[in-house]
Amino acid sequence: MNRAQSLPGIAVPTAPSFRAAQWRMLLAAMLCYLFFYTGRQTFGFAIPGIQAEFGLSKETLGWVSAVMLWAYAIGQAINGNLADKFGGRRIMSLGAVLSCAANWVTSFASGIASLILPWGINGYFQALGWAPGSRLLSNWWGAGERGKVYGFYVFAAGCASVLSYVTSVVVLEVLQLEWRWIFRLPVLLMLAGGILFYFVARERPQDLGFEPLNDTGVANAEDKHREAALGEDETSAQRYKAVLKNFRLIIAAVSLGFQNAARYGLIVWVPVHFLGADWKSGDSWVDPKWVTVALPVGMAVGALSNGWVSDKLFGSKRYKAIMLYMVLGAATSVWMWSLPAHSTVGLVALFLCGFFVYGPASSFWALCPDLVGAKRAGTATGVMNFSSYLFAGLAEPFIGGMLDSTGNTSLIFVVVAAACIGSATVALFIRR
Repeated sequence: MNRAQSLPGIAVPTAPSFRAAQWRMLLAAMLCYLFFYTGRQTFGFAIPGIQAEFGLSKETLGWVSAVMLWAYAIGQAINGNLADKFGGRRIMSLGAVLSCAANWVTSFASGIASLILPWGINGYFQALGWAPGSRLLSNWWGAGERGKVYGFYVFAAGCASVLSYVTSVVVLEVLQLEWRWIFRLPVLLMLAGGILFYFVARERPQDLGFEPLNDTGVANAEDKHREAALGEDETSAQRYKAVLKNFRLIIAAVSLGFQNAARYGLIVWVPVHFLGADWKSGDSWVDPKWVTVALPVGMAVGALSNGWVSDKLFGSKRYKAIMLYMVLGAATSVWMWSLPAHSTVGLVALFLCGFFVYGPASSFWALCPDLVGAKRAGTATGVMNFSSYLFAGLAEPFIGGMLDSTGNTSLIFVVVAAACIGSATVALFIRR
């Protein structure tokens, strides 16, 4: 028997062609999301320029970041369900176009009000990306391969962080442009990616003449029976009710909240830490702006590895892979905190921080269809992401205020370590 025919959740008339279609959908979603972070993870690089021009404190800019993250959280809670209802392909492509426009509006800010409003709206538009893409992938891949698939998808998100960091450095250092161009040039890649995704991707196997997946991966027997009975006729209220009643999913959402607080603590404030340190007086042989790229590179590789670890080493018991990486993330964050800002060793430590802190994301997202099934995957992903960005938003002004009062930017790594421990502790209760 062809290996593709024997994989869980695959029932197709021509396995090789279906297999090719599966990978085409995965690569299309990865390529689209590869450019999404150019629309929201560039803010840290703009902070020094915004401070210099508007005279705003780090705490105030922390609130600007928090508004975007909370708008993103609200959008996730809404847009995941929209993807279940209208399809991930349309919603994800729309998000790329609208977020590009919101970034351009942000670039013309003249003060705090004209900065925070479009940046917050951008957060909602950015939320049109992740859950819809996850919904599409859950239609095409069975439960037995979701750790791997979400590992690749989250790897693309990690690479998106690399891209957002590199393009920001290019705008500031290579092109010698002001901070406003950080919101103008990189996002053109996101616009192109969203348009391409719309023309390449298809929502379901049936759209290309294949049979639908047999195994949706629902862990709860009652939910599985209900899903089969209701089929595509399930209402939005029924989807939300089923997802919110799933205890393990809610526990996972809290654990993910701590993980994302740690992640955004690094993403937003690491550039501030390194750009504000006098590295040229130390032993570093790399410009500090380029040292920051080690963080998203570590995140990308960590996400790819954690999906494999959860599938192969722990038999799809996602909570074990989550706990392992979170504990190691706390340890490497403490190590990073103990290093002087100008140490070359910090390059390695920063890579490992990104590797372990972001790695569990692939296991968290694989849990969504695992626990509630493919037909509710968008709603579940949205609910999970709502929690993750609610926590991340709470951490931003706290970190900004702490840096204002102490002047010690290395303290971000202490906050990150504490969030990692919180995530690992809560993850223990996800067991399934």
